[in-house]
Amino acid sequence: MSVRRFLALLPMLFALTTAAPALAQDRVVYHIDNAAEQGTKALRNIRNHLDVAPKTEIRVVTHAEGVDLLMEGARDQKNSIDYGPLISDLKGRGVRFEVCEITMERRKLTKDQFVMEAEFSPSGVVRITELQARDHYAYIKP
Repeated sequence: MSVRRFLALLPMLFALTTAAPALAQDRVVYHIDNAAEQGTKALRNIRNHLDVAPKTEIRVVTHAEGVDLLMEGARDQKNSIDYGPLISDLKGRGVRFEVCEITMERRKLTKDQFVMEAEFSPSGVVRITELQARDHYAYIKP
């Protein structure tokens, strides 16, 4: 390629490289494995995240004691905060909440014990791996 041809293409290359970040939609997975320690902080972080970057695609993947966040009637005992309305509001803003079925089986839990916003994944750890490696989600553990 000649220098003249390369210089003629530069404006187009610059436009493409500067437009790409604006076209990309951020994707984030929040990893919750202990609702008592992470629940309130995670929900607050997600709300703040969406307030600043409302187009962010957010998944919350729970496993181990993190699934307690998504159980019917779950609340932050220390601060007397009911998680249900917060989860419902975030679901309305596009956040998806996932529960690990391995944890459910280990703890003998059933799907009807969880809030209606909950979705279910065969393995929380595998789901987080898929979201990061295959789907290029950023990882946050509050």
